[in-house]
Amino acid sequence: MALTKINNNTLSAITGLPAGVGGKVLQVVQATNTTQFDTTSLSFVTTGFSATITPSSTSNKILVMFSSFTDSAGSARAIHWRLYRGATGIGDATVGMAVVYSDSSRLLTGLTNSYLDSPSTTSATTYTSYVKSAGGSQIKIPYINSTETFILLEVAG
Repeated sequence: MALTKINNNTLSAITGLPAGVGGKVLQVVQATNTTQFDTTSLSFVTTGFSATITPSSTSNKILVMFSSFTDSAGSARAIHWRLYRGATGIGDATVGMAVVYSDSSRLLTGLTNSYLDSPSTTSATTYTSYVKSAGGSQIKIPYINSTETFILLEVAG
């Protein structure tokens, strides 16, 4: 291999990142859903929408990105969203990880969130969307003719 001289110094081939340097995206998983889920639950319930990724190293992280278009109608128009890794809830058990609220008679809005997780496993890891209503108003997720999306990125630790 030819070497390049820069200011009388030698630059050799770079074969990887130096030790301790992470951040490289190793794999991407995308899941989409168009089947609407309805609930009036005052407790977090699964929407049934999830995505699964299998990390290649226990030191790697998973960047979880979620988006959906939602609808809530009723006297208390707030939608609480929470992420679960397997059976483990992530974020506040009462509020969740994201809340959208409106003081009008209806709430139609986008709901997005991201979270950098450290699952410390090389087993298949499933992330699931959970929602709850504030005050018992009806929640629809995703809203009619829209799509909700999970994007999971494995990032080198």
